[in-house]
Amino acid sequence: MASEPDRLGGDGFGRPWADAQLDWVAMLRERRGLLMNTLAGLSGLLVGTSVVAVIVSFHLPLGWDFVASVILSLALMFALVVYALPDHPHRKFGPANLVTAFRACLVSLTGATVLCFDSLAATDTALWTLAGVVLIALALDGVDGYLARSYGHESSFGARFDMEVDALLILVLSIAAAFLEKAGLWVLMIGLMRYGFVAAGWMLPKLNGELLPSFRRKLVCVIQISALCLILIPFVTVPYSTTIAAVALLALAYSFTVDVLYLLRRPVTP
Repeated sequence: MASEPDRLGGDGFGRPWADAQLDWVAMLRERRGLLMNTLAGLSGLLVGTSVVAVIVSFHLPLGWDFVASVILSLALMFALVVYALPDHPHRKFGPANLVTAFRACLVSLTGATVLCFDSLAATDTALWTLAGVVLIALALDGVDGYLARSYGHESSFGARFDMEVDALLILVLSIAAAFLEKAGLWVLMIGLMRYGFVAAGWMLPKLNGELLPSFRRKLVCVIQISALCLILIPFVTVPYSTTIAAVALLALAYSFTVDVLYLLRRPVTP
């Protein structure tokens, strides 16, 4: 989950480029079926999302910059997934990862709308629609895990993919809260805190240690998305929106503090 201070290292999403090239060669030789299956699923979602973006641009005051933002952001996310694919242990991409990829589509649409819709704050219909899209993404957050367990497709690759989508969604929603002036610029700390932890791990190797699974982190992640989604609703205005954002930030800071102290106090094993 996004509240968990996982690192970009330690798996395919942070593999050095030279290692990635070697992995790619091996995968193309031995796992061509997985690559084709993944590309087919991701390509279909990319095309479908692009069509939706074009349709939305005709019904809302959004230009081609919106469509381009959706396509480019989603293409980048999917490229990173394919880049990490050698770490996927199963023969097919799987329905769970497809659900996560669909959630990535919703995040790309949400992010492009926030960045490209100049009159978003004054358009209640768009705000309600965005809130609905975020709720769908949040509801699907539990579906991919259920499917992974049901089909026996659980993997660190899928868990990491799910977590990265959560983290990006929280960042997009924190940007929306700032753009809509529902809270001060400090609300961006909600979306940037995890990435700040990743950066800190480059300087403090102890922060790269393993963390035990925690219900607290999952709960805090849900709190972040739910709180930021609530802030999007038109009738939630200052000072109520500011209070909600502050509570969410405090919960996130507490969760990170607990994990950081655990990692710093944990003895380094040879």
